Amino acid sequence: MKPNITCIQEELSIFEKKFALSMKSNTPLLDRVMKYIIKRKGKQIRPMFVFLCAKLNGEVNEGTYRAATLVELLHTATLVHDDVVDESFERRGYFSINAIWKNKIAVLVGDYLLSRGLLLSTANEDFQHLHILSDAVKKMSEGELLQMEKSRNLNLSEEVYFEIVKNKTASLLASACAIGAYSTTNSHEKSELMKKFGEFVGIAFQIKDDLLDYGSSQIGKPTGNDIKEKKLTLPLIYTINKVDKTTRKELLYILKNKNRNNEKIKFVIDCVIKSGGIEYATTQMNKYRDKSLEILNHFDDSPVKKSMEELVRFTTDRKF
Repeated sequence: MKPNITCIQEELSIFEKKFALSMKSNTPLLDRVMKYIIKRKGKQIRPMFVFLCAKLNGEVNEGTYRAATLVELLHTATLVHDDVVDESFERRGYFSINAIWKNKIAVLVGDYLLSRGLLLSTANEDFQHLHILSDAVKKMSEGELLQMEKSRNLNLSEEVYFEIVKNKTASLLASACAIGAYSTTNSHEKSELMKKFGEFVGIAFQIKDDLLDYGSSQIGKPTGNDIKEKKLTLPLIYTINKVDKTTRKELLYILKNKNRNNEKIKFVIDCVIKSGGIEYATTQMNKYRDKSLEILNHFDDSPVKKSMEELVRFTTDRKF
């Protein structure tokens, strides 16, 4: 069931117009690319969290709209750059920027989006917003590089997995929550509390993504895409550390050398299921979901709090 976010529907509608304006350029090529990006925008989960965390703590203001715009500008910039790094030619069912305009233009478009975010913040002296988001971008880069380094040798412990997830996936969502709260309170304490909330949701979200690779009622059969891409996800890490030496050796061999062989992929998936990797990852996901809900229990009941609880549950109950 989709979360009910009617309490921020008006804010999201105003935000969309402001966001589109923030991306405008006098350079015809850039303007064409910006329009293409706006046309294929995603679910905008991060701006939702900005407005919900802002409203939970105070009254939405112009600073909140700038905060949501900054988050989405930086998020979009990282996606454009990620597609170049991953040599990915598709995103959300559309061609990626690098697929249409090639890598050089894609990198410059990412840089342009980053600069628009920086200018938006400095022009309005939103220095704390900028500080919070800059820290997230730093962590995302560190997380991506750590994953590349560890995945190359298929050397990944559970501890390292959570460090990567915290930096690469959860840091931007955590910052979106922190910046939302700060925009309506100017309180570092409240901002830090919502940052922790966002981090827990982000970790739960990533573990759910890991689990979706092993199938769901909507998808039906497992996709095995993470295995094909040699991604060490939580169910697989648990399995590798749990099975006997011979099976472990075989699993690592398949991941390194036979990760495109459907029969071998099925063997890996079967091992994960038999060893309890799915149950273990589900337990971990629910643990982080419950930690985030625990933070919300500090607040009085309200439509905003209810929407946030629904959004948190949606991240772990979703089928896609």
